Amino acid sequence: MRIRVRRTGGFAGIERQGEVDTAGRPDAAEWRSLAERALAAGRAAPPAGVPDGFSYRITVDGKTVYVADPHLTEEQRTLISRVLKEGA
Repeated sequence: MRIRVRRTGGFAGIERQGEVDTAGRPDAAEWRSLAERALAAGRAAPPAGVPDGFSYRITVDGKTVYVADPHLTEEQRTLISRVLKEGA
């Protein structure tokens, strides 16, 4: 499973991206479960965010959803954080 996250917005407007490929990882099932839950709560089009907030595009194996601060689920927040940390 290939998971990509793109973050835009924020006070400085700096874009950040990360990607994780879970193939062959011992924690692949955990990543899959987290990604599925994060995608389920996402939107097909970018939602309205807040001034200076972050907007995110999450793509998992070709399926893309959009989310924005401050309306992230716990699963989305965790997935975004992990991908941007490990996939930078």
